[in-house]
Amino acid sequence: QVRLDESGGGLVQSGGSLRLSCATSGRPFSNDGMGWFRQAPGKEREFVAGISWSGSSTYFANSVKGRFTISRDNAKNTVYLQMNSLKPEDTAVYFCAADSHGFGRENADLYAYWGQGTQVTVSS
Repeated sequence: QVRLDESGGGLVQSGGSLRLSCATSGRPFSNDGMGWFRQAPGKEREFVAGISWSGSSTYFANSVKGRFTISRDNAKNTVYLQMNSLKPEDTAVYFCAADSHGFGRENADLYAYWGQGTQVTVSS
């Protein structure tokens, strides 16, 4: 059974930081591209960041460039999203997802496996 379990969400003040983790099991993690997406109330899900299977390529939405970083530890089957300088508009449920093609690009259709999400709330 494939599992993607996000953790690390919470309530933080504007300008603060959070580190999200996504632990995976049931798949060859080192072959998968990984992505982070988010969905705010009343809005569509959007791509936040992605990383290729090797970690050599990373991708970011324009809205988070320079503030968020993505990394992976293939030995721990875990991908991370470091979020700095958080803004109220970053408030959303954050989901991690696995791309069996290995790319980790922004197209959500490439991702076959999704976690349940973790809530991030940024207060002003």
